[in-house]
Amino acid sequence: MPELPEVETVRQGLAKWLTGRRIESVEVRHPRAIRRHLPGADHFAAVLAGHTVVDVCRRGKYLWLPLDSGDAIIGHLGMSGQLLFQPGDAPDEAHLRIRFRFDDDGPELRFVDQRTFGGLAVSPGGAELPAEIAHIARDPMDPLFSDAGFVTNLRRKRTEVKRALLDQTLISGVGNIYADEALWRSKLHGARPTDAITKPAAARLLGHVREVLSEALVAGGTSFDALYVNVNGESGYFDRSLNVYGREGEPCNRCGAPIRREPFMNRSSYSCPRCQPRPRILRATT
Repeated sequence: MPELPEVETVRQGLAKWLTGRRIESVEVRHPRAIRRHLPGADHFAAVLAGHTVVDVCRRGKYLWLPLDSGDAIIGHLGMSGQLLFQPGDAPDEAHLRIRFRFDDDGPELRFVDQRTFGGLAVSPGGAELPAEIAHIARDPMDPLFSDAGFVTNLRRKRTEVKRALLDQTLISGVGNIYADEALWRSKLHGARPTDAITKPAAARLLGHVREVLSEALVAGGTSFDALYVNVNGESGYFDRSLNVYGREGEPCNRCGAPIRREPFMNRSSYSCPRCQPRPRILRATT
């Protein structure tokens, strides 16, 4: 599933090519793509036609497009969602779900989603911040993110550190890939109890999370298949820089030990058995 670097890459592309354009018409080609818009496809199309996209924003893994009406289009890419700009005469993609046409005769915006886990909806009055995502925490790339607040709240939790990193109410935008990468850099096993992490260790972990996300963003995100692309259909290449994720059995780039894979929440965690030993249950004192 796309994480912060992938969604931010898409946001930047949308901001460049979409801001200021007036929607002429909307065609919904699959009802699952707007399943969270309860009034249905006809209402979705009608309430958007004639309005201008004034910005492109992101909170964690969600995108929203403020409109001049005060409403917003809110979207999540799910596992395979793509927002692509295409010439109007370009052939339809096999999994085209929603088509936006604009009054400037420029490229269409198409929402393509093979697995239909993603989707779009209209958030009434949501231009500033849609109510549907107001509970999601800021991400560490946000200028208003509180480092001190994160450290305090992380250490107050009674959970494992990797589970905490995936908690979007604590810190948003971090998923399985970048959690594993940040934990490797921090030399922490994902099962370490959060209340056993010292303040300096928690601050270092946050720094590594920020580093990994920043580096991945420069690389355009991580693409393991053709399902994640930017608005021009291009894949990211941060997968070439991964230290642990997806590298089971390969030597650790730091110590040479073979990378291990462990089951985690119906997914997998990757770590170095030497650099990231499984924790003994200890409690932090500072």
